Order: sequence, then structure tokens, then C-alpha cells
Amino acid sequence: QVHLVESGGGLVQPGGSLRLSCAASRSLLSINTMGWYRQVPGKERELVADMGSSGSTNYADSVKGRFTISRDNAKNTVYLQMNTLKPEDTAVYYCNFRGRLYTYWGQGTQVTVSS
Repeated sequence: QVHLVESGGGLVQPGGSLRLSCAASRSLLSINTMGWYRQVPGKERELVADMGSSGSTNYADSVKGRFTISRDNAKNTVYLQMNTLKPEDTAVYYCNFRGRLYTYWGQGTQVTVSS
């Protein structure tokens, strides 16, 4: 069974930074897109950022200029560098790998931005 294991969440003050990581428990073939989503209670899960196999990226407007997604295919890992964090960024963050046939989700990691 494949697991995506997330780490790096936690409590940070506004203006601070965190780096999330998500690694697959084993090598996955034909993963086209790696990305990050987040969800706040009572709201739908939303795309934060993703990256295709070619290196192309998409970012939510709310995080452009502050967040950076990267991936290391050899390590089956995706990262999300989050800078200048705002209280509005508080959410559970989920990594997502999408391949030809399957979609994989991480377990979620809590990010709380508060003074």
C-alpha cells in the first residue's frame, strides 16, 4: 500500500515561514502532478499549488509570491515553502500525487498561523 507521509506543519507567528514535505512510501510510476491542497473546517478543500512533471506550476492567487512548490522525483517528494505566513493560511494541508490511473493523498498536516 502506498502512503504519502507529510511533515513540517506546526504553529508559527504571522510573517513566519514553514516548509512542508511529503514523501511517498515507495517509488511511484507515472506521477504527473504533485501538489498541495488545504482545507478549513466548513469550507471546501482548495488547491494551494501544484507542479507538473515538466516543472510547470500553478498557485492559488492568495499565495502567489509567498509560497513555492518544488519536487524531487528521485526522492518521490514534494515540498511547499511557505513564507510571510498569514492567519488566513491556517488550515490542514494535504499533499496530492496524481498519476495516470491513481490519485494519492497525504494524511494532512496542521498549519496554524497565530500570534
